[in-house]
Amino acid sequence: LAMVIGVGIASTAGGYALSRMKFAGRKGFLSMTLVLHAFKAEMLLIAIFFVLRWLGDIPIIGNFIGFNSVGGVALVMIALELPLGIWLMKGFFDNLAWDMERAALIDGASRFRVWWQIMLPQVRPGLAALSLFTFIAGWNAYLVPFTFTIGTKVANMPVFLNQLISDTAPTNWNQVAAVGLFQMIPLLIFFIFTQELLLNIYAGGSKGS
Repeated sequence: LAMVIGVGIASTAGGYALSRMKFAGRKGFLSMTLVLHAFKAEMLLIAIFFVLRWLGDIPIIGNFIGFNSVGGVALVMIALELPLGIWLMKGFFDNLAWDMERAALIDGASRFRVWWQIMLPQVRPGLAALSLFTFIAGWNAYLVPFTFTIGTKVANMPVFLNQLISDTAPTNWNQVAAVGLFQMIPLLIFFIFTQELLLNIYAGGSKGS
């Protein structure tokens, strides 16, 4: 849930800024997000490890965002999903007309108010799609949680499911099947609640064509 919220807020804010504002370094930032999206988690594991160890040494908050913490894994997953999220939301903002936004700015509304009250409601299908993709990526993540967590207290469902299968002891396949079924339930629930907004994407595409 923290990953969905973090990626959603950062992606909508970043996508809106890149779509509607002109500032120094804009093209460079766009290129950088594409390059970052090309890097897979496997290529960054060593660098991420040292960053999490450094964050873990910070007083007070180190235990929450450092190595072997749920917060640390969430920060890593958010960072890995942000490039795709920013480009996805930028595409939705690019397709919106300027009329309502310009009228609100002329009337004295701030950029934040325009983004929050006028632009976000118009990109709800895109935000729903981004939330669904992010939730699936976080819920099914294995490599990052497996690498940067120790033990079962902070393990997510795929890591816990892997720990149920042992090479040295008999595997309780009934338990494995039960955990696997439980892992699917949140995905189905999340998809049901976002299905209508996702269908609006295809409906909008059909109208545009």
